[in-house]
Formats: sequence, structure tokens, C-alpha cells
Amino acid sequence: MNAPFQDSDTAASGTPASAAPLNLLIAAPRGFCAGVDRAIEIVEKSLERYGAPVYVRHEIVHNKYVVEGLKAKGAIFVKELDEVPGDAPVVFSAHGVPKAVPAEAERRNMIYLDATCPLVSKVHRQAERQLEKGRHIIFVGHEGHPEVIGTMGQVAPGEMTLVENLEDVGKLPFDTDEKLAYLTQTTLSVDDTREVINALELRYPNISGPKAEDICYATSNRQAAVKDLARDCDLVLVVGAPNSSNSLRLVEVAERLGTPGKLIQRASEIDPAWLDGVETIGLTAGASAPEILVREVVDALAKLRPVKEQTITAVEEKMVFKLPRQLTE
Repeated sequence: MNAPFQDSDTAASGTPASAAPLNLLIAAPRGFCAGVDRAIEIVEKSLERYGAPVYVRHEIVHNKYVVEGLKAKGAIFVKELDEVPGDAPVVFSAHGVPKAVPAEAERRNMIYLDATCPLVSKVHRQAERQLEKGRHIIFVGHEGHPEVIGTMGQVAPGEMTLVENLEDVGKLPFDTDEKLAYLTQTTLSVDDTREVINALELRYPNISGPKAEDICYATSNRQAAVKDLARDCDLVLVVGAPNSSNSLRLVEVAERLGTPGKLIQRASEIDPAWLDGVETIGLTAGASAPEILVREVVDALAKLRPVKEQTITAVEEKMVFKLPRQLTE
């Protein structure tokens, strides 16, 4: 149910009395998903169990505020296992890692905890099953993204081919009768991915796909929430990091509907000129952005214009993922 408009508690603080009210449509769901909640909790619980420092291979999630907060608690972020002392625990990020990484950790007898999102792990298992059936995998994703690196690292070189768009599909060298399967990155645009999959299925009628869509529930839900509000807005603000795939997709969803979108990491990045001629703003956050940053944006807008908030709810989320056994036994 969508909430009625309500004046922000901060609307009167420093706001010019003559300024025109600003309608603020806040998307729900937004911000942290179950996989991000789990990953952050794994680092925090590891610090409690093992004491500081706990090492984390790559950003645990793509959000500077979250990373800095964990650093303050004793987490040390590194690029590779070579930077981790042999007796120190290390956590693998939520995006997943190539098979070679835990194998190397086991070879060194390291203490490691895997914070890979269970939905990403599901894609890894699907890749294994498709290879067992003798199929070459076409993976739909963004080159260089940690999740793509981790998923493609589940198989031997040459067993998986990456495509990013329709043009890449057209360049694939396979014959129509070859045994093929497709999988996708979990944080893609629902609409763009469907176009690529349709093209794959048209070119390769016998290609095998997953029974359920690989794009995760949180990505789909956040995109649906933006669709619900974008047409009624003059501008959509997305709180998220520039290296966050799902956050970038939220901007694209708004712009596809004809509404300008802006990606911001913090409220300080808001340009007051963006509000010129604007009556209604939409606000959402990527799956790795905490709610405190959303409220920071609301407070900043309320200092520029009187704000009337309304929550636009697309769906309610109740997903929870279990922690690794090392932290629950």
C-alpha cells in the first residue's frame, strides 16, 4: 500500500518559507537486500568471533560508506590472498569468487568465510550442471564486474563465453545445432536481459536456460519500484556507488521511461540546480546502499525545499539468508 504524502520532519529546518513544496516519492523496496545484509553480518560476526583484524578480499559490497564503517570496526580490505597473513581469517565478497580462490585458501590452511550471495552461488551450481551435460555456456553480464569474474572462474577457460548485448549475440561463432546453455549475472536490467535472451533463443532454438530467471529478486523488485514512480517524477535520484551494477540499472530504468536519473553516493553530491522547475522527485537506493544514506538525502532536499514524502510500494520483501556454519556453531 502506498503511503499518503506527509511533511518531512526536517522540512522546516533552514528551508526558505517561500520555496515551492517538493513532492518526494520514495521507492519501496530499496536499499539493502538479504544478500548484502548477510555479507555485512558475516564480516561483523567474524570480527566478534576471531577479533580484529579480519581481512576481506575485495569490497564486501559496492558501497564506500559500508566499507569505511567495517574498516572502523577492524576489517582490512585487500585485493588478493597474498596480502592476508596465514593465521588471519579472510572473508570473500558477496559477488562471489573464482573456484581457484577458496582452493588456494584451503591449500594454505587459511580460515576463510564465503559471503557470496546465495543467489550468485545458485548460478555457480547451474554452470556446473550445464557443463556436466556437455553444454557450452553463454553468460550474459558486464565484463570486468566481480560477479562475472567469479562466475566465469567456476569453469575452465573456453567453457563459457560472455555476451553483454545484442551485438555480441550476433558475433557468436557457434552453429545452431551445438549444445549450448545460457546463464545471467544477477544484477542486470530485467528488460535488457530479456532482449538478449530472446535473441539467443531466436538464433539458437535448442539453447538451454535456467528454470527460473537468474536476475535476483532484489534487483527485479527495485527496478519494478522505480517503474512504479518514475512516470510521475521530474527527476529520479538513486543512492548507490558508480561500480554498483544494480544501482546503475535503476538509473537506466528511470531514463527509459523518459525521466532523468542521477546516481549519487551521498547527499553532498546533490546539485541544487537539479531542482529548478522540478515538482516531484523519485528516490531509491541500490541493494548495497544503507537506509541512513537515503534519509541523509531526504534531509538535504528538505533544506532546499519543503518536502512532502510518499512511499510507493511495489512489493514487500521478507527474504533472509542463513549465515555460514562457522559463525552459527
